[in-house]
Amino acid sequence: MGFKGLATCVFVLLAIAQASATTPAKTANAGGANRQSASHSTAQASSHASAQAPSHSTPSTARTGSAASASPETGSSSGVTDSRPQQITIANPPPAPTPWPLHEQILWGAYLVLAILGYAGIMLAVSLLKKIDRQTGYAETAADAAAASAQAALLSAQSMIHAERPWILITVEPSRSIENSFTVVATNRGRTPAQILSTEERTRIAIDEKHLPGVPEYTEEKPDSPLGPIILLPGEFTSIKPFCRDDAKGLCDSEERFKRIETWEEKIYLYGRIIYKDLISPPGSQVYETSWCCWYIHGRQNSGLVLAGPQEYNAHT
Repeated sequence: MGFKGLATCVFVLLAIAQASATTPAKTANAGGANRQSASHSTAQASSHASAQAPSHSTPSTARTGSAASASPETGSSSGVTDSRPQQITIANPPPAPTPWPLHEQILWGAYLVLAILGYAGIMLAVSLLKKIDRQTGYAETAADAAAASAQAALLSAQSMIHAERPWILITVEPSRSIENSFTVVATNRGRTPAQILSTEERTRIAIDEKHLPGVPEYTEEKPDSPLGPIILLPGEFTSIKPFCRDDAKGLCDSEERFKRIETWEEKIYLYGRIIYKDLISPPGSQVYETSWCCWYIHGRQNSGLVLAGPQEYNAHT
């Protein structure tokens, strides 16, 4: 860039010098031409006047051979001498060089300084724009890296929250005191305490799980809230829904339907959900839900209760 700048400055100086030298030469040539035109006009005027003047001389004698006499002849009868005027050629003197005025020198110097300052300013502006472009690229790269780092930190925090959050799972436990009686139990399998906010349980008789509604149906009533706050520490459990053989008979509205339950022509399904939250999140944070579904198996002498149902009835959030 330094060589290019120097070459540009030299070119500018040569152009300005040539323009300054051309101006005096044109002025001198114009003055010489004017003087030559004036001299030529004077000579023509003199020749014209001589031609118009009356001639008092007599014709000259005959010229002999190839040599002609250049001397004027005299001898007229009146004694008057006739002479031809000689032609005078005026040579123009060489034009004197025109001096370079001081104000033109100052103007030339000012133009030169302005040209140098303009070139320097352009080079500085170009360099500054390149630096700004590089800084913008660095800033964009840093912003992308910061966004990627923030996204990774968010994913890491979410994974940590999911790893440390409570997880309530549902199991079925047989009763130790009542025969053919079972209890749906909720156990905290997470790493932090869980507080149960509400529970819902429903029963439904259907031919099989394919005839259950696609989405669990609950009443529009407010879910049942526990009498007191139920907090499950990691590994603790609580009873959600007890069910026994006598309860199955109470669900049937007739003996014929109860016989269809005994012959497995129809089945009894128990399903519900638990709403809970963790204790480490601030108030108003996300709550979690665990859905469950069980199938009551009625036998002639013994009964059973096992987890069953579609995936929509056994979901965890």
